[in-house]
Amino acid sequence: MLIDEKLDQLLKRHETLERDMAAGPDPETYVKLASEYSEIGEVVAKIRELREAEKALAGLDELLADRATDKEMRELAELEYPETKEKIDKLRGDIQLLLLPRDRADDRNVILEVRAGTGGSEAALFAGNLFRMYERYAATNGWKVEILSDSPGEAGGYKEIIASITGKGVFARLKFESGVHRVQRVPETEASGRIHTSAATVAVLPEAEDIDIEIRPEDIRIDTMRASGAGGQHVNTTDSAVRITHIPTGIVVTSSEKSQHQNRANAMKTLRARLFDAERERADSERASARKGQVGSGDRSERIRTYNFPQGRVTDHRINLTLYKLDRIMEGEGLDELFDALTTDHQASLLAAMGEED
Repeated sequence: MLIDEKLDQLLKRHETLERDMAAGPDPETYVKLASEYSEIGEVVAKIRELREAEKALAGLDELLADRATDKEMRELAELEYPETKEKIDKLRGDIQLLLLPRDRADDRNVILEVRAGTGGSEAALFAGNLFRMYERYAATNGWKVEILSDSPGEAGGYKEIIASITGKGVFARLKFESGVHRVQRVPETEASGRIHTSAATVAVLPEAEDIDIEIRPEDIRIDTMRASGAGGQHVNTTDSAVRITHIPTGIVVTSSEKSQHQNRANAMKTLRARLFDAERERADSERASARKGQVGSGDRSERIRTYNFPQGRVTDHRINLTLYKLDRIMEGEGLDELFDALTTDHQASLLAAMGEED
């Protein structure tokens, strides 16, 4: 279907909804109509603005084509023409972005999981660096970070840390972070000054709601165990740690904070997020054409970014973007430039896919 036909259909749909709402339907129907009316309202306003601009351009074409048009009017038309054309191009671009398929999880809170990969103690330290990077970025956005479970590394950092991040549009900003993050630097323990390469994996899962995932009591096994850690405040001496196994999928989650009741709640929240993420992955796999529009595959094993400390650079391999501002990125301050570039690339892929459908 041509894009202009889609726009005309949206205008007609908006008018139909307006009439149906004015007819006084029952409350439940009215709520549904009002929801759709509001959802397409922004793009409809842009379409109407576009149609007005197109009419104005057609009027300018007529003036310029008419030999009877006087000199002063012609000069005015010639001045307005490029501005009107530019306005039309911008409106069409805005409308295309508004018509892109919306990820309904964009407004969700997230479960962030960071795990040390290859590289021993240095990988655990890097996992700690990554978590602090996201923690600082969250703070600048006014988001709340709550640690659900952690396993400290022997020399610092984390073997694994899982946290909940709540706020406005969290998943929309962080969703392209899932994958393998590689670091190249000289470890503090390296006497010869040799550069080491290690890695950490990141998973960003949209938080599930009760209506998304049903977990039947008979499908889970809950074990209570003695918590353990590398020392310090994270060690518990009571049997407070909780491990939940989802029997149908084999997914295992743990939580080892002080309260056994809170551990159970935290573990269930993480389990819901993992099951919801698995369901989204399955649906994406079935929509092969839609997967073309993703930034990377979202595979946890895919290397997505390299942090090179000696050169002070960060390279995102999915979009071939290199930024020489590693310090600012590790502080969370420079992440927006990366996230904006990834979002723009994602939108460009979706627009290209829309073009193929047309």
